[in-house]
Amino acid sequence: MARAFHSSGDLIADRRASYADMLFDSGDHAAAADLMAQALELVPGWTAGRFRLGEMWEAAGQHESAAAAWREVLECDPEDRFGAGLKLAATGYAQVPAMPPLAYVETLFDAYAPTFESALLDKLDYRVPELLAQAIEVHGGARRYHRALDLGCGTGLMGPYVRPVADRLDGMDLSEAMLQKAAEKQIYDDLRKSDVNEFEVEPGSLDLVIAADVFVYVGDLERAFATIAKSMAVDGLFVFSVENQEGSDEPILQPSLRYTHSQSYIERLLSAQGMALVSLAREIIRLDRGEPLQGLIIVARLRD
Repeated sequence: MARAFHSSGDLIADRRASYADMLFDSGDHAAAADLMAQALELVPGWTAGRFRLGEMWEAAGQHESAAAAWREVLECDPEDRFGAGLKLAATGYAQVPAMPPLAYVETLFDAYAPTFESALLDKLDYRVPELLAQAIEVHGGARRYHRALDLGCGTGLMGPYVRPVADRLDGMDLSEAMLQKAAEKQIYDDLRKSDVNEFEVEPGSLDLVIAADVFVYVGDLERAFATIAKSMAVDGLFVFSVENQEGSDEPILQPSLRYTHSQSYIERLLSAQGMALVSLAREIIRLDRGEPLQGLIIVARLRD
């Protein structure tokens, strides 16, 4: 996530926080945390700054101090827009939630929207839209789709791949800022703000549902899969990606605050919702800290 914290409202505190970030980027994490703590003495109610202090303490190896900072963030912001609860869970100081707070996901992507495409495409070698498009072509053939839904559409990276084969293409996302970026492409017939777990469309109306790099921010996929299955027409295709993990049949929260999912977990949930697995491919989907990250590219079909 790009740093998009608001000003503290105090010029001196902001200046110290800026210097702290410079120290952090240079690798002097302990000094950065000390300076950020000084900034917070001036503005103790600065929630965003306190979350950043927790990150600095974490990088400095001061895990108890980091956890204390994140607990204070949660006290000030029960909706958890910054993901403090997720940080506590990822570092072993709280139980891992089945899914992240909606306020966190919305805030994350509202902040990320202006740089989303350049970060993914220019820096992270992001391949998910291309891989999902290839899967649709292979398993759909010359099929044309009456109504397609790009679920968690973001800025609309998937849209140009789907538009040529869909009579109607809708997009949904939790972030208003992302939807505004998608609207600029003038690809979608309709764009609306909605949660992947409980979006509303006419039952049985969709013959193609795509979810590109969405479920890493959902965690437990049972509700989402049930909602998707209800919305799909018989023989409709559900094409999506997840970040892969081995050795566990349940989602795992990673230090990145993204969830990974196993093949066995995906197969179990698909079967429970009356969907048949058509294909599953292990692919490198992007770079993560300079290293290739493996994901699963999955095609399922709703059974009669």
